[in-house]
Amino acid sequence: MKNIDEILKKLYGENALDIQRERYQKAEKAFEELFGAQENTMIFSASGRTEVGGNHTDHNRGKVLAAAVCLDVIAFVIPTNDGVITVKSEGFPQDIVDVSDLSVHDEDKNTSAALIRGVADAFKRDGLAVGGFKAYTTSNVLKGSGISSSAAFEVLIGTILSHLYNGGSVSPVKVAQFAQYAENAHFGKPSGLMDQMASSVGGFIEIDFADTANPVIDAISYDFASSGYSLCIVDTKGNHADLTPEYAAIPVEMKSVAKFFGKNELRDITREQLWENIAEVRKACGDRAVSRAFHFFDENERVDREAEALRKGDVEMFLREVTTSGNSSFKYLQNIFASVDSKEQGMVLGLYTAEKVLNGRGACRVHGGGFAGTIQAFVPNDLLENFIAEMEHLFGEGSCYNLFIRPLGGTKVL
Repeated sequence: MKNIDEILKKLYGENALDIQRERYQKAEKAFEELFGAQENTMIFSASGRTEVGGNHTDHNRGKVLAAAVCLDVIAFVIPTNDGVITVKSEGFPQDIVDVSDLSVHDEDKNTSAALIRGVADAFKRDGLAVGGFKAYTTSNVLKGSGISSSAAFEVLIGTILSHLYNGGSVSPVKVAQFAQYAENAHFGKPSGLMDQMASSVGGFIEIDFADTANPVIDAISYDFASSGYSLCIVDTKGNHADLTPEYAAIPVEMKSVAKFFGKNELRDITREQLWENIAEVRKACGDRAVSRAFHFFDENERVDREAEALRKGDVEMFLREVTTSGNSSFKYLQNIFASVDSKEQGMVLGLYTAEKVLNGRGACRVHGGGFAGTIQAFVPNDLLENFIAEMEHLFGEGSCYNLFIRPLGGTKVL
């Protein structure tokens, strides 16, 4: 555990060093209790992510702006020569995957074993080496927060296999694509690629999914910690149960508009086409589908403006675009509360409170899928203490997380 302070600063910021040292020491002890003290132990980390722009655009081959955050999953690892991957995650049963059988196991769908097997399968399909290892993992990525704990875990496994058996040569983009394959083919969830890409690449990234097989990734060098603002994610304590139809309706409705024009996704039509034929599209697809389509077109353009603002270091322009994005999600995408349960509107109250505290400064918006999850806020540092207090008055102690945007994604720590 010597000489890792500099990389810990990059991963978590200077203010979190003591907490992270203690966390790593605790994980090292747990690893040694399971597998014994080892001289060749390696440490890996894969980050959670925050979506900054491009709310519900990736499933129609749109553009997104995302960033890696300091919440992550870490692993203490030793390679083995038996071809068996053994992973014990804190608080969960041990997973054992034999790399001699990387076929889809239907009985393992929706399990971490499926993710492990799926990532290894993707490596093998691509002609890369796979092998066994033993790992102990612990995560502080919030489940159900829109920060994407599953993507962080998938990227972690891919980063481990890259370094143990491929000399660390597998690119972050490849690792992200392998992670998505694991989630889609083995885990059974038809996710997009944004979560995995942000977790794997690190920092701020703009992603254009026009060609999903070859997404265009543009890393943006911007030190947000020096901007005078802090990133907060607020858990509104909403109930995610029975919301799958609400989430699923968004891509279905957007794609119904595209199909009116004989296309599969909105990326293949234009706002002008929609406007010229709006009467017929309203009749065929419904008004909410049309509204969501307009959000898609506008949000794609906003992502470009947000990314350009960061490249220029123009934080005020960036925050204006974030605010506009949040307003579009509320009014046109309509993913702030579930239509099936209009009495529960924690996100509405969270955004109202955020706007009152910010008083025209900073920005706030829905975070992730929406309906009952988290909101995101960029808070001036002089308002941070009051912002956290007001949010925790509304949603309870520990509901507001002040996060650090980290420049590294999936990485070998030591």
